Amino acid sequence: MTGFFSQKETESKDRPGGRKYTCIACGAYKTCDHSRMEAFGDFEKEILIVGSGIEKIDDRVGKPFQSRYGVLLERTLENLGVDLFKDCLSINACRCYVEDKENSCRIPTNYEVECCRKTLLKLIEDKKPKLIIILGNSALFSLIGHRWKKDLDKIDKWRGWTIPDQDYKCWVCPTYEPKQVYQWQRDELTVIWKEDLKEAIKCLDVPFPVHKEPTIKIIEDLSVLSKIRGTAAFDYETTGIKPHAPGHRIVCCSIATSEDFAYVFMMPKTKNGRQPFVDFLLNPKVRKIAQNMKFEETWSSVRLKTPVVNWHMDTMLMTHCLDNRSSITNVKFQTYVRFGVVDYASEVAPYLKADDNDNGNAINKIDELLKIPGGEEKLLIYCGYDSIYEFRLAMLQKSLIP
Repeated sequence: MTGFFSQKETESKDRPGGRKYTCIACGAYKTCDHSRMEAFGDFEKEILIVGSGIEKIDDRVGKPFQSRYGVLLERTLENLGVDLFKDCLSINACRCYVEDKENSCRIPTNYEVECCRKTLLKLIEDKKPKLIIILGNSALFSLIGHRWKKDLDKIDKWRGWTIPDQDYKCWVCPTYEPKQVYQWQRDELTVIWKEDLKEAIKCLDVPFPVHKEPTIKIIEDLSVLSKIRGTAAFDYETTGIKPHAPGHRIVCCSIATSEDFAYVFMMPKTKNGRQPFVDFLLNPKVRKIAQNMKFEETWSSVRLKTPVVNWHMDTMLMTHCLDNRSSITNVKFQTYVRFGVVDYASEVAPYLKADDNDNGNAINKIDELLKIPGGEEKLLIYCGYDSIYEFRLAMLQKSLIP
């Protein structure tokens, strides 16, 4: 029932999305020598290697990474002090060898990978690795795709991050698959790949940072905002992207005053009720942080008739300065790759989109959420998380600047 349980809470683990994901349904096991290849390796350093697919020689031998691409991986890890088969446990996203019509090795389909995912997740649960190295697109889809369903994109977006994944309770480090590095024969790709693996191995010596659940305080009386000093991150949830069309309004706001605490409130409808917040915006003693500050600046100026005083930092711009890859500046993506929290938005996000999402003046569905029992609280908590993670991200980014 909408408003009580999310799809994630109610869907079957054996049939997510209503589809059947089994070896029988997939059928790839029928055409290979060693079907459903087991994980291989002694796992002495508790490293799990997830490859994308099995090569023909792997299928004949019955072990992963036996091809020339596997030799490249083995030698590269050896130079970093890691034995591929002694220190690691290796498995592929698709555990059966798959061919095209010309009897050549092909990339597994997403469905074939999904049919194997349950085995991989059970392996992680049983073995509890300290580090998971993801090699290539299929491995990325296997480990992250079911939790990051929108804009997963390719490995280029994800490679190089050392992710403290709070679901798997270990470091997750994606990079290119050795087959791609071998076949492309590009010096710059080889250098990047080796550096990614080097940074991944370093994670073994870094204590895993366990996520600390922040305190999000819902308030009605905004007078407490007058006590805020120093640095604060704030975030709006609004009826659309741009504030200019009739009917648009700021629905709620959150203000994080530390990495672990935020106030959040529905925007008062009266001028007197909003005054403490307006005073906060105008306070020159408070350094303001936002993710894409032009959004909060525009909505403040148009709907509250108040420009923001003392902007301090824009986490989206800083993300771009630190790493200019496309599609990585979103605060949800940064929250996952930096802090390991993969999803806090899925229940609310659909309501923040308009039917005509290409029209910046269109009104979204946020009022529909507010009509659902518990919808207002979900929106407020979501808004609180946004400002909390923007604050945490800003503090981390400042530490990364020389």
